[in-house]
Amino acid sequence: MNRKLLTGTALALAAVSAIGIATFTTAETDSAAVTLAETTVPADRQMTIWRDPNCGCCDAYADYMEENGYHVTRIDDRDFDKRSIEAGVPEQGLGCHLAQVDGYYVSGLVPAEIVARLTTERPEITGITLPGMPMNAPGMGGKSGTLKTYAFAGDDITVFSDE
Repeated sequence: MNRKLLTGTALALAAVSAIGIATFTTAETDSAAVTLAETTVPADRQMTIWRDPNCGCCDAYADYMEENGYHVTRIDDRDFDKRSIEAGVPEQGLGCHLAQVDGYYVSGLVPAEIVARLTTERPEITGITLPGMPMNAPGMGGKSGTLKTYAFAGDDITVFSDE
């Protein structure tokens, strides 16, 4: 009886140890992957998007930005509009989601080339916004025609791009 109990206990401990090692190794690998992505992708190509989880255009926009060389982290946030206003986006200029890239806020479906211009020129502003959900914007029907993007900083709102 004691031998069966001892054998059973030893097998149980071996199984628990194997599971623990596998879990630790997987967690260690996941951490390494996140760290590797964060260290290999330049800051001006790392984007975090707060979006309504039911918005398909936000996912299409994130895919578009990834196709244009950005590493995109998507965060479900039904209150992204409140977060946007807290970040300084003018209420009348809200886009369909809020993103952050290289210290700037980007509201809405702003084309990748305009985001790249923002992070290259580095103007003294809080961010840029493409208000609403224009049908000719990336994430909707694809960029066609002109889109007017606004810069914001405090109470100042100016045209950043009209292209």
